[in-house]
Amino acid sequence: MTVRVKPEDIDPLGHVNNVVYLRWAQEVAVAHWQAHAPAEAQARLVWVVLRHEVDYKHPARPGDTVKLRTWVGAASRFRFERFTEMTRAPDGRLLAHVRTLWCPLDRATGRLAEVGSEVRSLFSTGAGPVRVQREPV
Repeated sequence: MTVRVKPEDIDPLGHVNNVVYLRWAQEVAVAHWQAHAPAEAQARLVWVVLRHEVDYKHPARPGDTVKLRTWVGAASRFRFERFTEMTRAPDGRLLAHVRTLWCPLDRATGRLAEVGSEVRSLFSTGAGPVRVQREPV
C-alpha cells in the first residue's frame, strides 16, 4: 500500500508525527485483513490492538510518498503478531518498523474470540512465543 504525506500529517518539527505512523500501520493491517480474510470471518471478528512497538529510523517529510508493507508473525491463542515496514517510495529508505500485537474479538459480544484454523493459517506463521513485555507499576 502506498500513502502520500499530507499537510495535516506534519508536526511542529516539520516531519510526519509519530501518531501518523501508527495510523498507517493500522490502515495497512486492515487492508490486508479485508483483502484476504474469508467473508464469514470478517463478519464475525473485529481486531483490537494490544501493543505497538515502533522503531523510527528516518523522518518522512511533506510531500513524500511512503510504501507500507505488512506481514504476519507468530500467534498464541489470542495474540497475533504483525509487522509493518514503512519506506520512502522513491529511494527505499527505511522510515519506520512497527511490531503490533492484535487480539480478535467477537463482533457481536465484544469478547475474546477463537479465530478458527483457516484464519490462523492465513494470519500467523504458526504458534510461537508472542511476548508482551510487562512494565513495572
